[in-house]
Amino acid sequence: MPEHNPGIMGATMRLGRRTTHFVTDDSIVRKLYGNMDSIDERHRHRYEVNPIHIEAFEKAGMKFVGRSDDNERMEILELENHPYFVGVQYHPEYISRPLKPSAPYLGLIWAACGELKNVLIHVTKQQSPTDITIKSPSPFSHANLFRHT
Repeated sequence: MPEHNPGIMGATMRLGRRTTHFVTDDSIVRKLYGNMDSIDERHRHRYEVNPIHIEAFEKAGMKFVGRSDDNERMEILELENHPYFVGVQYHPEYISRPLKPSAPYLGLIWAACGELKNVLIHVTKQQSPTDITIKSPSPFSHANLFRHT
C-alpha cells in the first residue's frame, strides 16, 4: 500500500469500514449485493494488487469489479468464464451470520448447489438473494438450505 513503510511493520494495515464502488453492472457480486452502487465492508489487510499489473490481469480475464473510493485499490475481482471465482479484499466473515450469510458466501453456496444463475435472474435493485425463493427440483433449493428450527 502507498502508505506502507517496508522498514516499519507497525500501523501499516488498512483497518475498519471502507466503501467499495462497483465499476460495472456486469458483476455477479454486485447482483448478490442487490445491485447496489456501493457497499461498506470491514477491512483488515496489509497487501493489495499492484496497480502496474491490473491491465495484464484484466486482459487475461480477471475483472476488477469493485474499487475503493479513490479508484486506486482493487477491492473485488471476478474471473470471466467461471461459474463462481470471486475474490474480495475485505472480510465478509465479519458481518456474516448463520441465517444471514454475507453476499460472497451466499454466492458460493448458490454456485455449489447449481442455483446461482436462477438466483441472479430474480435479483432486483436493492433486493437480497436471501429474500428469493426458487421453485426448483433441486434438494439444495433456498427453502431446504436455510430454515428456522
